[in-house]
Amino acid sequence: MKNKEYISTELVKHSLANTLQITFEITDACNLNCAYCGYGNLYSDYDERLNKELEFTKAKLFLEYLTELWNSYLNRSVNNVVYLSFYGGEPLLNVPFIEKVINHIKHSEKLSKKFAYSMTTNGLLLDKHMDFLASNDFRLLISLDGNKFNNSYRVSKSGQSSYDCVIYNIDKLKSSYPEYFNKKVSFNAVLHNRNSVSEIFNFFKNRYNKLPQIGALNTSGIKPEMQKEFLKMYQDVTDSLFKSENYGEIESEMFLAGPTYHSATVFLMQHSEFSYKNYYELIYGNSKNKPVCPTGTCVPFSKKVFITANGKILPCERIGHQFALGEISDSSVNIDFEHIAQKYNHYFAKLDSQCSQCYISKSCIQCIFSLHDIEKDKCTCDGFMNEEMFHSHKNMQLNFLARHPEAYSRIMKEVMFL
Repeated sequence: MKNKEYISTELVKHSLANTLQITFEITDACNLNCAYCGYGNLYSDYDERLNKELEFTKAKLFLEYLTELWNSYLNRSVNNVVYLSFYGGEPLLNVPFIEKVINHIKHSEKLSKKFAYSMTTNGLLLDKHMDFLASNDFRLLISLDGNKFNNSYRVSKSGQSSYDCVIYNIDKLKSSYPEYFNKKVSFNAVLHNRNSVSEIFNFFKNRYNKLPQIGALNTSGIKPEMQKEFLKMYQDVTDSLFKSENYGEIESEMFLAGPTYHSATVFLMQHSEFSYKNYYELIYGNSKNKPVCPTGTCVPFSKKVFITANGKILPCERIGHQFALGEISDSSVNIDFEHIAQKYNHYFAKLDSQCSQCYISKSCIQCIFSLHDIEKDKCTCDGFMNEEMFHSHKNMQLNFLARHPEAYSRIMKEVMFL
C-alpha cells in the first residue's frame, strides 16, 4: 500500500534552496570531556569520534551545490541572510578550516547569498582567537553551566575543571571587545543535578548581565546500561524553574526562553483567532488547521542543514547520525530528494492515526527523531494528549494568562501578533 504524501520531493528541494542556516561540524575532536556530552559515554546514536576534521574541499563542494539551487527557480529568499555556523567537537580546534571558508565566500563571484557567521564554543581557546571572531562579527554562543560547582561536569581530558580558564577568557573578551560582547555573545547552559535554573539565571545576570539559554539533557539515544547514570544527572527545566525563590523574576526576564511564556505563546498562536504567521494568512485566510504533516517535525532542511565531520548530511545537529539524509563524497554531493520525501512520509504514516486523535496536534512540537521507537513498525508519540490531558493543559495556560494579564499583552506586542 502506497504511503500518503505528506511532503513532496519538490518541497524538500525548495526547503534546501531556502534554508536559513548551514552548520558545519568542522571537527569531532574536543578539548573537554563533559560527563553529559551528547557524543560521550551516555549516548550511542552518533558516529565514532576519531578526532576527524571536515575537509574544506567537501564544504566547498556543498556550497557550490547550494549555489546551483540558489540560482534556480527554487530560491524564494534571494535577499535573506544565511547563517554559516561552525560546530564541533570544539570548532576552535580547526580555525584554518573556518578561515578558508570565509575567504572562499569573500572571493567567490558565484555565491549570490549574504552570509553571517556563528559558532558554539566551550571557550577554552577564546583568548587565542577572539580577534578573528570579533573582526568577522561572529555570533558567539559560549557553553557554561554557571558557577564553578555548577560547571563541574565540564572537565578536561585529565578530569581538571575548565571553569577558571573559560571565565578568564570570557572576561578578557568582554574587556577587549565590550560592544561586540554586548551585541554578539550569548551563553548556553545545560541543566543537571549540579545546578538549577535559579543558579544559572543569577550567575549570568550578575556577572555578565546576560540571559542564558537553558536546556535539559538530551533524552534520545541513551545507552540502556547508562539509564541510571543519566537519570541521576537529569533535571527538568520547568520543575527547576518552579522551585526557584525568584521564580517570578526569572519567568518574566527569560520570556520566550522560559518554559511558561513559551508554552503560553505557542498556545495563543495556535488557538487565538487574532494571530497570523504572515501577511498571506492575514489576507487569504488562516491555514493553521491544515498542518503540512503529522507531529511538529520540521520539513527537512527548512530551518537548517547540518554537515558532520564525516560528510553526512542531516537536517539538524540534534538528530542521531543514523538518520543521515545524504553525504558528501570526495567529488560530489549526494542527496536523493525523492528518497528523503519517501522516508519522512513513511515515518509520518506511522503516527497519522495518533495525531488525528491528539488534541494538541495543532501546536505539536514533537520531533519524530526523538521518539525511541520510530524505526519500529509501530511507534508511540511521547507528546500525545487525549481530551482530558488537553483540557488540563488548556486550563493551565488560561490560568497563567489570567494570573498574569501583563503576559498576554507582552506576548501580543512582542511576538507581533496582528
